[in-house]
Amino acid sequence: MAHDLTTRIDGLFFGRVENRWEGRDPSAIGKTAVTGRRVIEENGFVEDAQADLVHHGGRDKAIHHYAADHYPDWIAEGAIPEGTRPAAFGENISTCGMTEETVCIGDILKLGMATVQISQGRQPCWKVAEHTTNPRMAALFTKSGRTGWYYRVLENGTAGVGDEVRLLERLHPRWSVKRVTLGRLTRRVSPQDAEVLAHMPELAEGWRSAFAKMAAGDRGEDTSKRLNG
Repeated sequence: MAHDLTTRIDGLFFGRVENRWEGRDPSAIGKTAVTGRRVIEENGFVEDAQADLVHHGGRDKAIHHYAADHYPDWIAEGAIPEGTRPAAFGENISTCGMTEETVCIGDILKLGMATVQISQGRQPCWKVAEHTTNPRMAALFTKSGRTGWYYRVLENGTAGVGDEVRLLERLHPRWSVKRVTLGRLTRRVSPQDAEVLAHMPELAEGWRSAFAKMAAGDRGEDTSKRLNG
């Protein structure tokens, strides 16, 4: 994989907590485009909100980056309607030219004036299905590996549309976000690989724990609450 990856922020999106669906948990997955320079601190963009801080946000999931490159595929496959534009999946950042196949766990990047590190892929939940009005969307994310990825913030700063996103350092060139995310979501990973990932300090703690269980032979996981709410 190339180590000179560079792209620019095409879209920046923030959300607020809303009660979207009667009888179900609130969500901030509905993001709208913002302009100007925006402040990034330890927990991400200070003006963005998360409704469920147990499963969304926090240090290891401070900012969600999604490749706009995937939208034509989703449209061609009939998963989302023609004309659907970025932020349909609740992402904070949209770019072209970086995908789960070209970035790796532990990658350190310059994001505008901030410095960030890729911590994990996204575990899709029922909210992405509700938000896109496609009941199969979470399953399609899982199957495809086109989930986007999360950053932890290493150095606070600011970022805005048009700013550069540039790879500074690659620590784990064998472990693309797609490879690790598919291993985590499908649990089809060798004990040896699971053992490596369980001890990878740059990987988010929750994912390290999950891979530690897989390395020990425990492949069971109840995903019903995450996928069904």
